[in-house]
Amino acid sequence: MEPTGDPASGTGDTDNINGAGGAHGTEFGSGYARKAQRRERLLTTATDLFTTRGYVGTSIERICATARVSIRAFYQEFEGREALLIALHNQVARAGMEAVLAVLGDPAIGTADTRTKITAMVRAYIGAVTADLASTQVAFVEVIGVHRAVEEHRVVWRGLWADFLLGEADRAVGLGEAVPRDYTLAVVALIGAINELVAHWARGGGTLPREAVADEAVRQVLATIGDPAEAGDGAGRADEGA
Repeated sequence: MEPTGDPASGTGDTDNINGAGGAHGTEFGSGYARKAQRRERLLTTATDLFTTRGYVGTSIERICATARVSIRAFYQEFEGREALLIALHNQVARAGMEAVLAVLGDPAIGTADTRTKITAMVRAYIGAVTADLASTQVAFVEVIGVHRAVEEHRVVWRGLWADFLLGEADRAVGLGEAVPRDYTLAVVALIGAINELVAHWARGGGTLPREAVADEAVRQVLATIGDPAEAGDGAGRADEGA
């Protein structure tokens, strides 16, 4: 059942997992399901509002009223608006990382040359983080510069990707497909470039073909941690829908 009270007043909450009637186990299960559904409504509603009104222009009160969730219930899920934004960013960031890890799970990729491996990973990553335009806009545009806690969260993710890419650079050097050097600053610049490339796609309303974004991302990565001669037009076209 949906809340029936005024969301801003804190009434109409549907969180009582020990509601009247039924066996205790059933009550707990249905209450847990309602809690999960409520959280999903908050995330979905926030995504819609952040992309239409902007993060700065969207209050917790408006999110709750639109999602038909009490403010009290909101704070049972999130410490504040910044925590909600971080949760939305996490969804996209995790999707990107999981897509790359799925590629790495392919035994053929594990033994592939740098160009083949990078191409497959980058296409998978771009496909995952651009799967939903609104979510991409939140994670790559609305998230920027809004709060220190959010920035610290993004720094953690950038650190994870930096470590990962430095590992790939070391691998390329070991294969003789990259010049031995300190790639730390190059990787920092690369992460910024990829983030801006995806943000540019989102700001443009997703009108630019995603395969074009993937192609350019592949070129950028190969030019940084692979043989620059391999990063030209021969990088190849991304698969449809990547």
